[in-house]
Amino acid sequence: MTTAAPIRVLIVDDSASVRQTLEAVLADAGDIRVIGTAADPFIAVKRIQEEVPDVIILDVEMPRMDGITFLRKIMAQKPIPVIICSTLTEEGSQMLLEALEAGAVDVLPKPRIDTRQFLQESRVRICDAVRAAAVARLRGPRARPMKVEEKLTADAMMPAPVLTRSMTQTTEKVICIGASTGGTESLREVLEALPFDSPAIVVVQHMPERFTAAFARRLDGLCKVDVKEAEDGDAVYPGRVLIAPGNRHTLLGRSGARYHLSVKDGPLVSRHRPSVDVLFRSAAQYAGANAVGILMTGMGDDGARGLLEMRKVGAHTVAQDEETSVVFGMPKEAIQRGAAIRVLPLQAIAGEIIRHRSNATSAYAS
Repeated sequence: MTTAAPIRVLIVDDSASVRQTLEAVLADAGDIRVIGTAADPFIAVKRIQEEVPDVIILDVEMPRMDGITFLRKIMAQKPIPVIICSTLTEEGSQMLLEALEAGAVDVLPKPRIDTRQFLQESRVRICDAVRAAAVARLRGPRARPMKVEEKLTADAMMPAPVLTRSMTQTTEKVICIGASTGGTESLREVLEALPFDSPAIVVVQHMPERFTAAFARRLDGLCKVDVKEAEDGDAVYPGRVLIAPGNRHTLLGRSGARYHLSVKDGPLVSRHRPSVDVLFRSAAQYAGANAVGILMTGMGDDGARGLLEMRKVGAHTVAQDEETSVVFGMPKEAIQRGAAIRVLPLQAIAGEIIRHRSNATSAYAS
């Protein structure tokens, strides 16, 4: 029996302590091997000449050459999956958005070591991001086994949904979208194509805190619909897109015929916070057949269980196809579980949302 070669990682960061912490975090993963570290991009180039890594973990602010300039050179000359690992601040979020536009696969905060819980959660996020980056569609798909570890389900945040008669008392449609690796640019493409009177939309995109607000502002400037980072108690209505804040779970609720959001703390669910499974379960519970669930590109299985729960209560469910997914993990898992009624390419998802805008303004016309 042959085992897959470990994922080879190069760490590029000018902080020796960060390099050491990242090495220690990745050392615990049996399927990942750090092949070298570099204090700046010039040293990194020499390391790459010696051995080409499968994944690069890259800081943004470094001496001699900044990380985004180095990223653009990598993408232009010899594309390698790159994860940006940076100290996230509100002021620096725009720079990290530029990194994603330049070709970075993911953005992560630098690991926190102040408490055991935060260090453990950092380990989970960093290792999963490396695994996702290693199979991202840059130079064609590469199959690697996904290391399976114990994880919590949406039971940690709310009980399983029960279909009740009250779900049929509204015809308001609400679209719930989940995405992870590769999702930021994919979501932009979908949301830019929507008209101003699109159905209400709630999005869980796996990303760190302090980043979702900048991401929402960027989309708001590009789209006809209004886009904002979700806050606890926000109303959910047509023409509005709410992006779940990083590091907090977002759940759909309902008062009479109107939907609202609850933003809550809680454990990692399906190895994520926010979790798509948590949003989808709440949609199954409170919107039922009036909901549409869409699961897009990403590694792992977050959202697959929740999408199936949505389908079982009569919701319309969609998974992105393999050809247009940066990482065909989450959609594939949903398809295999029978959770997706339709499997669509990225360019068809906006049209699918528009199909469900009938009666989208009825409860808000008064």
